Amino acid sequence: MEYDAVVLVSFGGPEGPDDVLPFLQNVTRGRGVPPQRLAEVAEHYQHFGGVSPINQQCRDLLAAVRADFAANGLDLPVYWGNRNWHPMLADTVAQLRDDGVRRALAFVTSAFGGYSSCRQYQEDITAARAAVGPDAPVIEKLRQFWDHPGFVEPHVDAVRTALAQLDPARRDSTRLVFTAHSIPVSAADSAGPHGGRYTAQLAETARLVHAAAAPDLPYDLVWQSRSGPPHVPWLEPDINDHLAALAGQGVTGVVVSPIGFVSDHLEVVWDLDTEALDTAKQLGLDFVRAGTPGIDPRFVTMVRELVRERIDPDGVALRRRLGELPIWDTCATVCCVPPRRPS
Repeated sequence: MEYDAVVLVSFGGPEGPDDVLPFLQNVTRGRGVPPQRLAEVAEHYQHFGGVSPINQQCRDLLAAVRADFAANGLDLPVYWGNRNWHPMLADTVAQLRDDGVRRALAFVTSAFGGYSSCRQYQEDITAARAAVGPDAPVIEKLRQFWDHPGFVEPHVDAVRTALAQLDPARRDSTRLVFTAHSIPVSAADSAGPHGGRYTAQLAETARLVHAAAAPDLPYDLVWQSRSGPPHVPWLEPDINDHLAALAGQGVTGVVVSPIGFVSDHLEVVWDLDTEALDTAKQLGLDFVRAGTPGIDPRFVTMVRELVRERIDPDGVALRRRLGELPIWDTCATVCCVPPRRPS
């Protein structure tokens, strides 16, 4: 199959104080998020001048991927479009059309399966193409990459670096804590055609990073950044509750690794570097947050490898992975549809 371009598709974020509320309204439209929660999250952004780190991180990744493609003979232009803020995906699709692109691949800045992390991006692409009209290019999403070495290995090194900052004399009372964005339990149960894909993939990533970084230490997978109505069950435990539980068990230090994220955007710098760090201080826990892949060269190389998997007729031979869960050849919409319920 021949393709004319690659599109970096991401979440988007505000780039000034006046952007914050319209951005959050885009994010939460139709989800029944209480107004007080919107106001609370808006304050998180205002703490950083109303600017989310994510757009600059996307610009950095875009530049790195373009340079990597050029250095490795992959002659495809790379565009960028967001789900919730400028550059909006529909505008990017219009630009693709105007530039003569007929078929493109989409790299989404989420490694995992599930509704908001995969299927909703498929819906965003479909809606953007519909907005552009019948001349819109075909856009196919690249596969999920939760166990690709280019995603896992930067997390491994980040955990090792973080552990080196804790007192080695207290290693026996140190614990690894992996985090990812919490989602409603119903969404977790319905992720993928057989259910449970989001949590299963995250558990696999945690296992891989732990085994390579610090197999002698105990570890947990917990959740962060809950945003839904309080009466709706979400994945638990929350990172802050878990830190309190660990302190009660005699743990003296934690390395928190946000394996659910590809870069240090707001859910990392606020929910972990601000709120969870403050919780740890109150509990007397030593706390170090491990980094995310960002523009690590291995992560950038991974993008190129995922593209080559799809454009090379023998792409199966190029596939690299570390885990044991089944791999899905493509990310067609069927890969993240909810499981069928008995009638």
